[in-house]
Order: sequence, then C-alpha cells, then structure tokens
Amino acid sequence: MYEADVLSILPELLPRLWAFALRLSRNQRDAEELVQRACLHALERKHQLKPNISPLNRMFSLVHSVWLDKLRTRSVRGRTGIQSSDSFLETAAAPAARRPDADVINRQVLKAVDQLPHAQRTLLLLIVVEGLSYQEAAEILNMPIDTIMTGLFRARLTIGAKFIGAVTLEC
Repeated sequence: MYEADVLSILPELLPRLWAFALRLSRNQRDAEELVQRACLHALERKHQLKPNISPLNRMFSLVHSVWLDKLRTRSVRGRTGIQSSDSFLETAAAPAARRPDADVINRQVLKAVDQLPHAQRTLLLLIVVEGLSYQEAAEILNMPIDTIMTGLFRARLTIGAKFIGAVTLEC
C-alpha cells in the first residue's frame, strides 16, 4: 500500500478505530491518543504493510500494540490499574436501545465486559463487537487461533456466570 493509499483510507477507518480504542482504554483522551499514535505509526511504516492483511485489521493491531505499550509504561511508572468512568458506559451503550429495560441490560453487559481481564476484553471487542473472524483476531494479536478460541470461551463464560439467576423467563 502506498502513502497515498494509507492517507486516503485512514479517514474512513477512524470511527471504528476510535470506538475500538475507547472500549480498550475506557477513557476518551487515551482513546484519542491511541488512534493518533496508531495512525502516525501506520504512516511512518507504510513500507511494512503486508498485502494479505486488510488495512482495518492492520490498524486494529497497531491500536492494540500502542495500548499495550501504554499499559507497560503505566506499570513501570508505578500507576495502579485503570479506572473506568460512567461516561464510558454512556458513550458505549447501544444507541438503538430505546427501552429503559434494554438500556439497563446493556449497561450491565458493558460493566461485565469492563471487568474482564484485558486479554479477554480485547478478544470480545475484536470478535463480537467488530465482527472479525478468529483467524483475523489471531493475526491482529499475534496469537495462535487456539488461544483466541479459549480466551473468547472463557470471556463468554465469565460474563454468562454474572447473569445466571439474573434473567427471568416470561411465559
């Protein structure tokens, strides 16, 4: 992909990249920084782009890599954890939820996803939210597909366990 191609395709990828970064970081400023750094990295290293990887998947990979670097930096500096905010839940809630009960369920699911370990949350975001295949997620995260499948299974079990007994059936 040439520089002109990278420059022309980035604007259409930005909304999905920003949403992915926001869900990863749970912070608007961090998400903006992640996307900016990933775009800069893509432009600086355009010669490293592989023709068999879609630009969107490459950018997801870059956003994730930048996020991991940021987490490592925070860890080295002695910062503990990342606090999510209610504004994240409001931003990430499904815009189509018009019923109050659906909105409550959406918030509960988002909160459960928010509490997952980083690796499991990332897998859910890529596969469930972004609709990528297991193979694409494996390429983005540079992991074996079996690890992807196991991590996603565990993430779904963890979230499902939080809702067992909380669901009532209507007859």
